[in-house]
Amino acid sequence: MRTPTDTFAAFVDALAETMDDHETSAEALASRVHLSRFHFDRLVSAAAGEPPATLRRRVLLERAAYRLITSDHDVLRVAIEAGYGSNEAFTRAFARAFGRAPSQWRHQPTGFRLESTSQVHFNPPGGLRVPAHGKVTAMDLLTRMVEHHVWLVGEMLTHAESLTAEQLDARVEISVDGIDCDPTVRSLLARLVGQLAMWDAATHDQPYDMDSESTETIADMRAKLAEVGPSFLTQVHAIVDERRLDETFVDAICEPPEVFTYGGMIAHVLTFAAHRRTLVCGALADAGITDLGAGDPMRWVAENA
Repeated sequence: MRTPTDTFAAFVDALAETMDDHETSAEALASRVHLSRFHFDRLVSAAAGEPPATLRRRVLLERAAYRLITSDHDVLRVAIEAGYGSNEAFTRAFARAFGRAPSQWRHQPTGFRLESTSQVHFNPPGGLRVPAHGKVTAMDLLTRMVEHHVWLVGEMLTHAESLTAEQLDARVEISVDGIDCDPTVRSLLARLVGQLAMWDAATHDQPYDMDSESTETIADMRAKLAEVGPSFLTQVHAIVDERRLDETFVDAICEPPEVFTYGGMIAHVLTFAAHRRTLVCGALADAGITDLGAGDPMRWVAENA
């Protein structure tokens, strides 16, 4: 039996995919989650505290408010992007929500997120921010990563049982599908810094150009790390301190939209960074630079103890 929570999760996915499809009706959204309009409205309202059509209009108004203060689009264009057929209709709806007409609000803006019981909000540049079901601590995330480690090692052993003795004993060459094709020390370092810059840009609602990494010098990377390193750490400290590791956001820019949690993002950064750090430390050791060892964090973490 479908629960309100299940229906709400499916609705959020559908909402993220259809934010720019203004022909989408409430009936069409209900159909996407395989429910009648009556049951769809009832279950979403039970989970969110507001009907799905109301929630969608509010999120689009939040996005419109964000675009008023971050772009030079005229009010009519913003109105059309929000699904309104006329400037007048948009102005009335916006004034009811924000207390002032769009042109006035643009010159003296307040926060673009409107109060709601669901706590689902527009998340720039094009996604949704969805609250976590509960508070998650840094220790919870650490435990989850250890649990993932134990599970993954078990899965590796299961799959390794199908290999021949020759395959098991063959020298391992770097072969990680989809990760760092033909890695070099330069490309690995650029991605280590770039990964921080990419997620820092995402949390600050800014675009990121991955192609720029291919031409960076070590000096470029140092300058970038000096800026994004502290900024990314500040973001992580805030997320951990506020116990928002399980807070979910839907990234509507992805094709198709994907759902992430902040904790999952941090775990992702640490996992792939560990792989790249190990390769760089090995390459440095081959070049005679051995003071970093294998980059093992064990002693570094224990220093304060």
